Amino acid sequence: MYKALLLATCLVLASCGNVKVERYAGEQPRLDLAAFFSGPVQAWGIFQKRSGEVVKRFHVRIDSYREGERLILDEHFLYSDGSKQRRTWTLVPDGQGRWRGTAGDVIGEARGEQAGNTLRWQYRLDLPVDGRNWEVDMDDWMYLMDDDTLISRTQMSKLGVDLGQVTVFFRRLPQGAQ
Repeated sequence: MYKALLLATCLVLASCGNVKVERYAGEQPRLDLAAFFSGPVQAWGIFQKRSGEVVKRFHVRIDSYREGERLILDEHFLYSDGSKQRRTWTLVPDGQGRWRGTAGDVIGEARGEQAGNTLRWQYRLDLPVDGRNWEVDMDDWMYLMDDDTLISRTQMSKLGVDLGQVTVFFRRLPQGAQ
């Protein structure tokens, strides 16, 4: 009984600090996800442990295109240790300011909501770590800074315990550039 009460109290306190995406409704420039990813995009990022230590650096080439209403993001990762990874997102609009998405290493379906210059994207990721796979929760906040620059900050957790964060800077490239 005592453990259940303690857990419930922790969950309530953790939820009190959540910012709603609507808070950014008036922010400019307005993010149009499909327009931002209408051509080639490059990104650079880091993963930091909860201590702040940077343990991974990476570059991403994103080839994006439309298939009807679906937005496809074909991501090619190159990590600082020389390893490579590919993730292909399929995103679908789901009503005013909402998106749904799938990818091969995403468990179930990702859900996103957008307002102003901001998109909040939440999903569960099947993450390989030291020869094992972990199911981790990703809480990704993306902010459009200008027409060609998007910044993403993602909190990664497992069972409510903070594991670290991923910071990514996206840059749209001129058409025809890679």
